[in-house]
Parts: sequence; structure tokens; C-alpha cells
Amino acid sequence: MYSTRSKRKRKRRPSTTSRLAGSVIERPKTAARRGHQASEIQVTHGSDNVFEDVGFEPEEAANLKVRADLLLDLRQYIQARGWTQAEAAAFFGETQPRISNLLKGEISRFSIDKLINMLAHAGIRVRLETKPQAA
Repeated sequence: MYSTRSKRKRKRRPSTTSRLAGSVIERPKTAARRGHQASEIQVTHGSDNVFEDVGFEPEEAANLKVRADLLLDLRQYIQARGWTQAEAAAFFGETQPRISNLLKGEISRFSIDKLINMLAHAGIRVRLETKPQAA
């Protein structure tokens, strides 16, 4: 017995609306993506903190931004030396899975204190700058 129908599932077309951070965003139709209707495209400029832009509360967004910046500096330090995860773990006194989490950007697994301590161990000076928000 042979079947003329494919057993693979058909791909669903993406919805024309996306729900992200509690807001509804209209996706452009296929023709608009190709540039045929460029006059309908709106550009919204974000703030300097992407975490606020996606809907986090200002306090949590500030904490995430600091942790992300520190984590990126550590990742750059490790990659610049060409270390394996095991070599980086030995240097920082951490386990290899923790270094894996760091390199994958798993921000939620690291506190600001831990990231600062790791940077200090690497001989990188950390300086935090604050400034009042414009009224």
C-alpha cells in the first residue's frame, strides 16, 4: 500500500500579530517585507536599556542591564584568551557548567556580586557610573 499524501506536518503560517511584553505588534504582510510598501513601515527607537523596551519594570531592567554588561565583559575576556570552558573554570575557581552558563548568556544564574568578583579575579577594574534621569 502506498500513500500519495505526505506524512510530514504542514508548516503553519505565522500570525500577523505578535504579543510581546503585553502589547500587540502588527507584523507586515509578505509584500511589505519585500519593500513593495515601504511607506507603511514605522520605526520606533528604543531606549538605552533593551530590558525596559521589552517590558521589564525599571528597577529590574537596570539590574539586568548591569548584569548583562558585566557578563559580556567576562565572556570577551575568556574568548580573547582562547580558553576552553575547563581552562576558564580552573582560572576562576568555578565549575565548567557555570562557565558554560556564563558563555551562553544565562543572566539569571549570576548575581552582580559574583560577576564583579570574577572580573576582579581577572584583573579587570569595574567602575559603576550613575546619573540622574532627565525630568
